[in-house]
Amino acid sequence: MNGAIANQLIDFLFVIPCVLIALTVHEVAHGWMAYKLGDPTARNFGRLTLNPLKHLDLIGTICMIFFHFGWAKPVPINSRHFKKPRRDMALTAAAGPISNFIMSFIGILLYSVFGAIFNALPAQTSFVFNIQYAAMTLLYYFHILNLSLGLFNLIPVPPLDGSRIFYIFLPPKFYFGIMKYERYIQIALMVLLYLGFLSTPLSMAVNFISGLMIKLVSLLPFI
Repeated sequence: MNGAIANQLIDFLFVIPCVLIALTVHEVAHGWMAYKLGDPTARNFGRLTLNPLKHLDLIGTICMIFFHFGWAKPVPINSRHFKKPRRDMALTAAAGPISNFIMSFIGILLYSVFGAIFNALPAQTSFVFNIQYAAMTLLYYFHILNLSLGLFNLIPVPPLDGSRIFYIFLPPKFYFGIMKYERYIQIALMVLLYLGFLSTPLSMAVNFISGLMIKLVSLLPFI
């Protein structure tokens, strides 16, 4: 097998579980927040589950695997159950990206802790080295993919969470006028990702915030 192809397959083995966890927790966070704010719709549809098959969108998952930016199948939300629909819809939308940022920070924290532990070991056998490589690679992908998913979903266009967060600032007529074109905007997002017009600036933002998280973690005394 060609070395480059073998490396890509190995990368996929690390990326796929990270993508599944990131997308699943993201959607569960939406449903959980909606439930806490009075809307049981996601729970009634069985979406408050960590089973990834309940949440994955085929195109969004493929984009996550290949471009590291994507989306899951939105949880059903009925804003009529909310006491303050505009505010509570924004909070429900924000819960997804926030969950990804938390997981991203946990990922880079564990990455740094594992690195410190392995570096403290006196002599490393090939077995220990392989364990270190696998663990730290998985944690780094977990950090980057969660950060990427969180930032990508803050873009204020449908079907992304940013459009629902910024709903609170827009007149309902204008907001729902934009939402009519959600499917076309989704196609445009995929094209922009493929051409690099969107993935390049997003990657720069991810690298910048990742650097800030790494600096913050480095301040901890046990790292």
